[in-house]
Amino acid sequence: MAAAAALFGGVLAAGALAQIKVNGREIPQSRIDALVKSQVAQGRPDTPELRNAVKDELVNRELFAQEAQRRGLDKHSEVANQIAYARQGILVSALLQEYMKTNPVNDDAMKKEYERVKPQIPAKEYKAHHILVDKEDDAKGLIAQIRKGASFEKLASERSKDQGSKGKGGELDWSPAERYVKPFGDALAKLKKGQVTEAPVQTQFGWHVIRLDDERATKMPTFDEVKPQIQQMLHNQMVQKLIAELRAKAKIE
Repeated sequence: MAAAAALFGGVLAAGALAQIKVNGREIPQSRIDALVKSQVAQGRPDTPELRNAVKDELVNRELFAQEAQRRGLDKHSEVANQIAYARQGILVSALLQEYMKTNPVNDDAMKKEYERVKPQIPAKEYKAHHILVDKEDDAKGLIAQIRKGASFEKLASERSKDQGSKGKGGELDWSPAERYVKPFGDALAKLKKGQVTEAPVQTQFGWHVIRLDDERATKMPTFDEVKPQIQQMLHNQMVQKLIAELRAKAKIE
């Protein structure tokens, strides 16, 4: 019984290690496993049916690749360039993964960056409406109508050329003044709650009529809330540093 069990186990192990060959060219088990892993990551269960489908797909791809080579398509300049570019992309990805693994961004570095950026967050953010038109005289006419009691929202929905806000009566999301183009942001920050600009405000987009609806202190996000963004930013900085180091050592003609 023990001998039979050992023999059976040996057969299973041999089957697991067996390689698929297509016209004598091996499809390594690692390639099968990698494709299965990517399918499982997309939510498909790891089943014998999935593995058979993956094997069929890789066999088909191998047959196509061999036929393309038989026809000499890999020698065509455009195809050769695409192959070289794909290979280069894979190498770049592998280098960056290895670089990030050996140079991890730790919590201390991220917290230090968080504390550095925190004072730069604007103290206030504003809720406003605006109307955007092409001509200064049109903007002045709108201000005159609003002073006489015309609905700001109605005029915005009828006259504003800002497609992002006219459907909401000119309403803008909460935002710090610094996020807008400077003339708009400067004018907004000078207004009192409920006040409309006395004169049109010109930007590169046209002429604006602005009403300040409300203002509030900016809520600073916690470290944990912005940790992923800080990590990505520091990763990008490290990549730029690596590029600079490599370019400094390279002979580029």
